[in-house]
Amino acid sequence: MVSERVRDLLADQPVWDGHNDLAWEAREQVGYDWDRLDISGSTKGRTHTDIPRLRAGGVGAQFWSVYVPTTLPGAEAVVATMEQIDAVHRMVARNTDQLQLAVSADDVEEAWAHGRIASLLGAEGGHSIDGSLGVLRMFCSLGVSYMTLTHNDSTAWADSATDVPSDHGGLSGFGREVVREMNKLGMLVDLSHVAVGTMHAALDVSEAPVIFSHSSARAVCDVSRNVPDDVLSRLADNGGVCMVTFVPHFVTPEVARWKAAADEAATAEGIRGGDYPRFSAFLSRWRERYPAPPTRLDDVVAHVEHVREVAGIEHVGLGGDYDGADGFAPELADVSGYPALLEALADRGWSDEDLGQLTSRNMLRVMRNAEAVATRLH
Repeated sequence: MVSERVRDLLADQPVWDGHNDLAWEAREQVGYDWDRLDISGSTKGRTHTDIPRLRAGGVGAQFWSVYVPTTLPGAEAVVATMEQIDAVHRMVARNTDQLQLAVSADDVEEAWAHGRIASLLGAEGGHSIDGSLGVLRMFCSLGVSYMTLTHNDSTAWADSATDVPSDHGGLSGFGREVVREMNKLGMLVDLSHVAVGTMHAALDVSEAPVIFSHSSARAVCDVSRNVPDDVLSRLADNGGVCMVTFVPHFVTPEVARWKAAADEAATAEGIRGGDYPRFSAFLSRWRERYPAPPTRLDDVVAHVEHVREVAGIEHVGLGGDYDGADGFAPELADVSGYPALLEALADRGWSDEDLGQLTSRNMLRVMRNAEAVATRLH
């Protein structure tokens, strides 16, 4: 049951979520046929996400991930990313009474004024541009508002958190050029998935606030995909936001150890963690044989509070990673679960002001500041 306090808060400051993989699920399940995956009604049991549950969760803005696997080579990754972008555009066009495309902070607030969910796009992995700033610029022109510099594998110009580090200190010269170009375009630099060296290198270069679209705190759960305190502490100077994710093996140490055992077993079978499609199939089989330990709502609360403590309340947000993972805490089983997290934080003494910054005000500020940097650089 959602309290009147949290209901009123979400009506004024809805959740702006950093990462949702529904578009990839649509590709895998129905080949982007939105008639067969009609999110205007319930898709429970098939996806974590549909419009009724977004409404129940108080979601007012969503970064839809336009992800493709790193196993797709070069130009194929560009084409597949274009198909993902097209899928999100068509999803929104089918549901214009509920969804509205957004590429700026003003667009987000306009969507809210019309009672719609602002729909933004985020490319997950620099492999999607195939080493081309021209492709990056064209993605931006099609509404892509952030790019994650890597996914599970490194690119030639940026190191991934889950790959062997290079000798160029996280970002090569071209990688730094990518960051500078994103600043000029007003695209947010997303540092989820990247190595610590890449985090620091990007923070050294970026004149605009960065984001972590779906990462949690390494001090709470020691996995490479999470953000260490020395990076979190830099967000105050940069103005960026760490959007805490709900992925079980990023938030619960026991699940992280279970996942590490699965990684080792997969490697023994010749399956790389970076090969997302094959590894996901392996992990499903592994889970049947060795059920994962449970993830708890309190585990997510611990990460949110740690990021607030280290980075500051102005630098924390939410990035659930729904339809990109499984085994979430029961209270956070799908996109309707955000109020449960806010209730838990309210019970721990969070003020309405703090909760509003967490849900969306921090991201509104980040977007506006990135737009201001782009204007200045032009």
